Amino acid sequence: MTTPFNGLGMSLGNLARLSNAKTRSISAENPDGAVAGGAREPAHPEGNSRDLGTGWKCRPCITIDPQTTATLADIDGPGAIQSLWITGTTNRNMILRIHWEGQDAPSVECPLPDFFGTPWTGQDQFQSGPDSYGMLNSLPVCVNPKTGLNCFWEMPFRKHCTITLENRSRDHAVCFYQINYTLTDVPDDVAYFHAQFRRTNPMPRAQEYVIVDGIKGKGHYVGTVLGIGTNENGWWGEGEIKFFMDGDDEFPTICGTGTEDYFGGSYDWTINEQYRTYSTPFMGMHQTLRPDGHYLTQFRQAMYRWHVMDPIRFESDLRVQIQALGWGTEGRYLPMTTDMCSVAMWYQTLPASPFPDLPSKDVLEIH
Repeated sequence: MTTPFNGLGMSLGNLARLSNAKTRSISAENPDGAVAGGAREPAHPEGNSRDLGTGWKCRPCITIDPQTTATLADIDGPGAIQSLWITGTTNRNMILRIHWEGQDAPSVECPLPDFFGTPWTGQDQFQSGPDSYGMLNSLPVCVNPKTGLNCFWEMPFRKHCTITLENRSRDHAVCFYQINYTLTDVPDDVAYFHAQFRRTNPMPRAQEYVIVDGIKGKGHYVGTVLGIGTNENGWWGEGEIKFFMDGDDEFPTICGTGTEDYFGGSYDWTINEQYRTYSTPFMGMHQTLRPDGHYLTQFRQAMYRWHVMDPIRFESDLRVQIQALGWGTEGRYLPMTTDMCSVAMWYQTLPASPFPDLPSKDVLEIH
């Protein structure tokens, strides 16, 4: 596959090729990405750089007031977001949204940690220790110690891009961020990035969990983040994932064979009667939180599957769902009442269908 040399996606195979694209970057030190616009904030008389002056880390982050939304990026195109880095306050009270081309409805709407593949990271007031931070080492997403959230999904746009971060909490939030992008021509056959969050806790017994539904248009599905919180004992991961596409009704065109199979593992990820985590370029089960005999009473696990090498193409519509299915007694499969959350990621043409309402703060809370 050959990547166009227009400043959008590059690879090791074409990294030496020159381009007329213009590289820009937005951060708290250069909030509009202007040419020669960085590090211009004057030193505050009582700030950490008071003895150094302008140019010496005078504005490395922003503060987002309680129950307000900050605009991180407001960019005129054509161009493409190439990478995001965010840290600071990284819990589920922080909602990331991305709008393309001035649309009223967001194309990305997701709690911040879930977008970066770590639904349980630092969320539970009872969690502590290194396992509470879901380190993730993949090609399009990395989560690095302690809470360095990195995304390399390419996100082209033709006219306009807006990236915002809402603080739903009653406390002030701190946000360090870097948004790297390019200004360049965007080919006609390039689609728009989308990401949608959902959560159901608990799952009604014998119902399938919907990862995403109502996608209309032409595009390709590129990623799944899944968080599982067990509400029952025993093995929970027998559920098959299903992709209903282009008019599928009762039966899907694509059907998996089990939850751990879809995420690239097998036989319930168990070695010596213990779950074994892993994080690879395109798939992983990178976090297992274990009961501690005190307040932590249930297992929680996080996993991801990026369809980078095998995108799932659809022409007109797509629905994705997975079964909450475990293993019961007497050698039979058993529907379960699991706590399930997910992020679906895909590219498609515009306009896109509006998303369901994001769950309330209470529904998002992990407890």
